[in-house]
Amino acid sequence: MNICSNLYLLSSIACQLYECLSHEELEMLSTDLTTFGYMIESLLSHKSNTDAL
Repeated sequence: MNICSNLYLLSSIACQLYECLSHEELEMLSTDLTTFGYMIESLLSHKSNTDAL
């Protein structure tokens, strides 16, 4: 998948979720996904540091 396909897919998912979820549910999902992203970044950072050793 190229970057444009990813962006199109993500925007389509966001629009569908916007139509299905309440404001509170969207806020919670956004917070959870942001946290998930930070966790993935942390794991990748730790892995690259241990691989370098």
